[in-house]
Amino acid sequence: MIAAAGLLFATSCKKALEEKAYSFISPDDFYTSGDDAKVAVNGIYSELYTYDLYLQPFWNLTLLDDDHVSGADWYLGAAGAGNPQSYWGIDRPWAGLYLIIARANTVLEKVPGIKSNITDDLRSRVMGEAYFLRGWAYFQLVQLYGGVPLRMHSLSVDANQNVPRSSVKATYDTIISNLKSAESHLFYASDSRSGETGRVNKGVAQGFLAKVYATMGSGALTGSITVRGGQDNAFYPYTKNVVAGYDSLDSKACYTLARDKALELINSGEYTLFDNWADIWSKSNRNQKEHMWEIQSLAGSSFLNDLHAYFTAGSYPFGLGAVWMTNDHYKNYEEDIDTRVLDGVTHQFTAYRAVSAGTNYYYPSWKSAKYSTDAAGNSYYNNGGTDDKAFVTKFSDVSSPEVTTSDAFFPVMRYSEVLLLYAEAENEVAGPDADAYQYLNKVRQRSKATNAPTGLSQDEFRSFVLEERGREFSLENIRKYDLLRWGIYLQVMNKISLGQNNISKVRTNKNLLLPIPTSELSANSAITSNNPGW
Repeated sequence: MIAAAGLLFATSCKKALEEKAYSFISPDDFYTSGDDAKVAVNGIYSELYTYDLYLQPFWNLTLLDDDHVSGADWYLGAAGAGNPQSYWGIDRPWAGLYLIIARANTVLEKVPGIKSNITDDLRSRVMGEAYFLRGWAYFQLVQLYGGVPLRMHSLSVDANQNVPRSSVKATYDTIISNLKSAESHLFYASDSRSGETGRVNKGVAQGFLAKVYATMGSGALTGSITVRGGQDNAFYPYTKNVVAGYDSLDSKACYTLARDKALELINSGEYTLFDNWADIWSKSNRNQKEHMWEIQSLAGSSFLNDLHAYFTAGSYPFGLGAVWMTNDHYKNYEEDIDTRVLDGVTHQFTAYRAVSAGTNYYYPSWKSAKYSTDAAGNSYYNNGGTDDKAFVTKFSDVSSPEVTTSDAFFPVMRYSEVLLLYAEAENEVAGPDADAYQYLNKVRQRSKATNAPTGLSQDEFRSFVLEERGREFSLENIRKYDLLRWGIYLQVMNKISLGQNNISKVRTNKNLLLPIPTSELSANSAITSNNPGW
C-alpha cells in the first residue's frame, strides 16, 4: 500500500509520506542518529499496510474462513470456501511476515551502534518495537504454517538462505523471547516515552504474551468443549485433542503464565472498557481506552483499506457488502438486549447501487414487526431467505463511505480480549472461580448481556468463554484462530457442511495450515516437503 517508511499513525501520517524510502537506503550509511532509528522502525510497520498483509490478503485467508461468517460467493468462494489455493494472495502473508522479520533484524543489529543524537529511552523504545514486531510476525507464522525457519539475523550478518523448519515449540520459544524483550524495552502508553499514537507499547507486549501462552495452553490441552453450530444451530460437544506440534507443551503451566500476565496488565490500570459497546467503533474514539493496538488509517493519504467496502451494508462500490455474520451466529446473542447485535448489526439499510440500487432492506426477517418500518414511516424489505444478511457496523464510521477505500481502523488487540484471556486461563488453572466469572462478566455487562450462568463446570465454562469470544470479536479475525488452537476447527466446520448462502464449510486436514510458498521451497533447500495435503 505504501513504499515509504513513514509513521503509520493518525498523528503523523502526512509527515510519514515525506520520508525517504526505507528500502533504498544502505544500512551501513543510514544508522547514524535517533531520527534514522525512528525511520527504520517505521519501515517495519509499513509492511503491515501492503497487499502482503492488512490491505487484504492477511484477513482474506483467515477472517473469511470460520463458522460465524458468510458472504457473497464471488468473494468467499476461495479461502472462505476452503480453497485458499485459488486466491491470488495465498503466498503473500509468508512474504510479508518474513519481510517484517528481516527489517526487525536489521534494526536490532544496527540501532545499538548509533552513537549520536539518540537518547537511551528512544533507543530502548525502538529496540522494543522491533523485538515485538519480530515476535508478533513469528506468532502469525506458527499459527498459519506450523513450525517455520527461524531467521534471527539480517542477510548481511548471515547470508545462508537454507534454514530448516524449527519445531512448533522452538518457534514459540523464539516468540516468547522476543515478546519478553519487547516488554522490558517498551513503556506503557501512558508514559510520554512510549512514542506516537498507534505504536506498540509495553501493554501490547504483555497482552500478546498472555495470548501466546493461552494459545499454547489450549493447543496442548485434552478434554471436552461444546460449540453451537451445525445445520440446526444446536450445541455439539467435541473431544478436544492435542493440536499437532503442541504435544511437548505443559498446558497448565502455559495457562498459569497466561493468567498471571493478563492479570499483571489488568492491574496496571492502563486500559478500561468503553462504557457503551457502540463507542468502540466511533472515529472519535480510535486509539482510546480499550484499543490496545489498531492498524491505523488516514483519510486523504495512502493509508487506506477495503474494510468499509467489503464489510458494511450500504457498500460502495458493491451496492451491498460482501461479508456478513451468519444468521445462526446472530442467534447466539441475546437478541433483544445485547448491544453487540442491537448496535453491532445494521437492521435497516439501503443498497448503494447495482441490481438492488435504492432498495431498502431490514434484518432479520423474523423481527419484521421491529424493523420493517422506521420512525419516519419508510418501508424496508426482506424476502426471508437471501436477504437475511447480518452486516456488522464495526467498520462503518469512516470519513468517506462513498469511496472504494476508506480510513477504517482494524483492531489487532482490544482490552476486552485481555479480560477474556484471564477468564479462560483462570478456569484452566483453578476452575470457574469468582475471579474467572468476574472478568468474563465485565465483558458481558458492558454489552448489556446477562451475566454468565452460575454453577458451570470447568468444561462448561471453557465452552462459554469460547462462545463469548465469538460474540465479542465477530469479524475481527479471531474466530478461526480460536477453533484451530482448540483443535476443533475441522469438526466444527464439517458439522455445518453447507453454510448460509451455499458457502461450503467442508474442510480437510490440509486446511489446518496454509501451504509454504513454492518460491520458498525453491530457494530454501533445507525445507524438503510442504505442509500435509499441499
